[in-house]
Amino acid sequence: MSLAYGIQLPVQSQSTLYAERWEDAAGPADLVAVARAADRAGFDYLAVCDHVAVPRRLAPAMSTVWYDPVATLAHLAAVTERVRLLSHVAVVGLRHPLITAKQYATVDHLSGGRLVLGVGAGHVREEFDALGADFERRGAVLDETIDALRAALGPEEFPEHHGKVYDFSGLGQRPRPAQRRVPLWVGGSSPPAVRRAALKGDGWLPQGDPRDRLPAQIARIRRLRADRGVAGPFTVGAITEPLYVGRAGWEVGRRTLTGAPEEIAASLRAYAAMGVDRIQVRFRSRDRSELIDQIGAFAAEVAPRLD
Repeated sequence: MSLAYGIQLPVQSQSTLYAERWEDAAGPADLVAVARAADRAGFDYLAVCDHVAVPRRLAPAMSTVWYDPVATLAHLAAVTERVRLLSHVAVVGLRHPLITAKQYATVDHLSGGRLVLGVGAGHVREEFDALGADFERRGAVLDETIDALRAALGPEEFPEHHGKVYDFSGLGQRPRPAQRRVPLWVGGSSPPAVRRAALKGDGWLPQGDPRDRLPAQIARIRRLRADRGVAGPFTVGAITEPLYVGRAGWEVGRRTLTGAPEEIAASLRAYAAMGVDRIQVRFRSRDRSELIDQIGAFAAEVAPRLD
């Protein structure tokens, strides 16, 4: 089984969990340069994140740097050629599904059909409260929002949805997405999120599952889909450990996979053996140039060994 590989871009979100020091002073030119490097290197997707506003209590850990995903993906669509454009993840319960559909259908139309819509329930209560969204029922709202988005992002100019939270019909939206079916991946690793991915999504984006938890999660997804008779293609994702191709000569962290290309590839092939289709990689780096070098080295020396 061959592994495809994508990347969450630097700069556009700067949580202390993963941002490198150089990103704090970086900007749009750096974001574009890295996106173009990944596009040239054959990466399957570029991913960007979603937070509308970060409360003061969480700002020291999360930072307040979170580019808007729709604006960012639209910008990246114009400066890349083939790589897919992923929201990882859009907190779609913060917005009416017709607004979300209008925005992302436009991105798909402008990019020639390169959108992958990743969605999640969200976790920051203050965002929901400020925007008048229901934090306590966000899981149920997300379930219905996915159904509404299926209709609103489908081929019909006048989509129709009748639910408990949202109800619309007779309202036209063009342009339509370039894709007849926009792939919809569900993020999250809680039991409700995994169930939602299995039964409502075209793919699953785990959040922080270590390797030893993935086989059971994947088995549960397959079991849920089989029990409900859910058919069709399904993409299983995974976020790898941080990577550094070669010998760094500086401290890259004890969890980082580093060393010769074959060593790294051998470790990553274990994901395919579990049933993972696409890995999301992240490289340790001290500046933009080193990150771009790592992207190139991975594509040239590690990726060919992933089969």
